[in-house]
Amino acid sequence: MKQISHQVTQGVERAPHRSLFYAMGYTKEELDRPLIGVISAFSEIVPGHSHLDKIADAVKAGVRMAGGTPILMPSIGVCDGIAMGHAGMKYSLPSRELIADSVETMALAHCLDGLVLVPNCDKIVPGMIMGAVRINIPTVVCSGGPMMAGLDNDNEISLSKMFEAVGARKIDLIDDEKLSQLENEACPGCGSCAGMYTANSMNCLSEALGIALPGNGTIPAVHADRIKLAKKAGMQILELVKRDIKARDIINSNSICNGLAVDMALGCSTNSVLHLLAIAHEAGFAVDLAMINEISNRTPNLCHLAPVGDTHIQDLNAAGGVQAVMSQLAEGNMINTSLITATGKSVGENLEGKVNKNHNVIRPLSDPYSASGGIAILWGNIATDGCVVKRSAVDPAMMVHSGPARVFDSEDEAIAAIYDSKIVAGDVVVIRYEGPKGGPGMREMLGPTSALAGMNLDKSVALITDGRFSGASKGASIGHVSPEAASGGEIGLIKEGDRIEIDIPANSIQLSISDEEMQKRRAAWTAKDPSVTTGWLARYARMVTSANTGAILK
Repeated sequence: MKQISHQVTQGVERAPHRSLFYAMGYTKEELDRPLIGVISAFSEIVPGHSHLDKIADAVKAGVRMAGGTPILMPSIGVCDGIAMGHAGMKYSLPSRELIADSVETMALAHCLDGLVLVPNCDKIVPGMIMGAVRINIPTVVCSGGPMMAGLDNDNEISLSKMFEAVGARKIDLIDDEKLSQLENEACPGCGSCAGMYTANSMNCLSEALGIALPGNGTIPAVHADRIKLAKKAGMQILELVKRDIKARDIINSNSICNGLAVDMALGCSTNSVLHLLAIAHEAGFAVDLAMINEISNRTPNLCHLAPVGDTHIQDLNAAGGVQAVMSQLAEGNMINTSLITATGKSVGENLEGKVNKNHNVIRPLSDPYSASGGIAILWGNIATDGCVVKRSAVDPAMMVHSGPARVFDSEDEAIAAIYDSKIVAGDVVVIRYEGPKGGPGMREMLGPTSALAGMNLDKSVALITDGRFSGASKGASIGHVSPEAASGGEIGLIKEGDRIEIDIPANSIQLSISDEEMQKRRAAWTAKDPSVTTGWLARYARMVTSANTGAILK
């Protein structure tokens, strides 16, 4: 077995390099073994990451048991919940690129033989995977696992209920005492927030892609099985190194299609579209939005996890987890079972004996929530390059909607109007200049969507934006409108009171004005000055591409 690490550990010329390893306490025996990078996003500012030191320790134990030398390295990570609703959210999506770059930097600069990635939340999971696929060395993902659901009396709750509670408090549907009770009970401990939000979406999809071991997406953070999984991941990376199974052997166009099918069945966050597009780009091939709709149209939605339904990731785990969902999709010939995975076995071999243990959590193929998937792509004259909606989170009454545009040039303006009760049933809230370039950073709009839900307007008001939505959002929340306003997209031409026609089953979104009027407005449009002109966000704004290509950097 040829080891990449021999470039820094073997030969007379590498005596200086070895001396630096010896300075850290490594022994000759350790340097003769494969060097495995354990990249952990542990920190004390993200609930999903606050226990990753324990997960990383378990991974390191597994690496040693299998005859490798683990080397712990750090990664940054933004907590989207804490960053939500202020300028801090501008840093969330851009941090994905920093994380990918740092994985590339640490692995290649130090000649590592393999990687075990230990993320858990939001942009950290796809960022680490993007870096690993880019450099194409053996890799296993081992996340920290989901948070347990909180309890409000006997009802399971999670973070989305807290954001909705703010809207409820603003119009006195609840009082301060109830708000305080909820904020102390919604998030009972470590782990990625308990609903099918972006973090859990990407952890489940890591498993569906094959880059993580079975159980990665659903075993709760506080379960002993999570520590066991981490040890197995540490052991398994040595098998992948031995067999020279690299990241791109696992992640390819076929496995991305598997990931999208599982995405549709689970009803994942719309952010998964951004991230799967970006991961595919790093793997060297393109996925377009039309392909996503094709997969959605032939894949049923089998799960209604929070915020859409009342079940949480712990319930999905008890029902058989991602493997049970994939087993059902395999029965319907909706996924490719021949693909190699991080177990060293094929998808089909991994699925042997896996069954759906609870049809209330995972619907059978014969009785889906809908015949089509949880996500839909819409097109129209204000989204000529497409936009995205979590169809499974939309009330049936809002699947087709027509209403007057209420136009805001930032999230902050929109949320102020919502809290001031200036938005009424039937409206279509338009939030623009929040795209990848215009934001910059494509802020999540959980504040506005949750305020509408808390005020009982989510079944009568639509929201469209060139920004994006948290997986905790629900309602007719249509994001990623492309081209974005800052790039001259038609969403920037909408005027207050214009009528917007939304038809989700027909994959259509239209501004009801003539082509001549659209051309007139386009001719009069002028670019706004950048909202950020200093720091690395200014550089990001210059380099980032459109949401319909994954908001990757040029």
